[in-house]
Amino acid sequence: MKTLFKFLIKLYQKYISAYTPGSCRYYPTCSNYALWQFENNTFFKAIYFTIARVLRCNQLFEGGFDYPIVKIVKHSNINFKKIKIKYWLVPIKDDRYLIVKNREWKNSNE
Repeated sequence: MKTLFKFLIKLYQKYISAYTPGSCRYYPTCSNYALWQFENNTFFKAIYFTIARVLRCNQLFEGGFDYPIVKIVKHSNINFKKIKIKYWLVPIKDDRYLIVKNREWKNSNE
């Protein structure tokens, strides 16, 4: 289910959102927020937070920065290999983190 919703969001971003004027009051945009939620939360939590975010994206709310917040269980078995960082986790409370996407730079070879 997650992959289907992520595919639909990417289709929306590529074919609908690209040709309409930007109107989202938040950063990251609502569609990016939804993708980040689906990649870092369970399906039902992602749906709930995405719907709540879309309902807040109107003239009655101020807008601004609104990064997804996730709860992460810490594991003691960490593998220290070279990895590509996709998200930065910024701690805000005991076991809750803000998700900030890492900037992806294109290589000169591509």
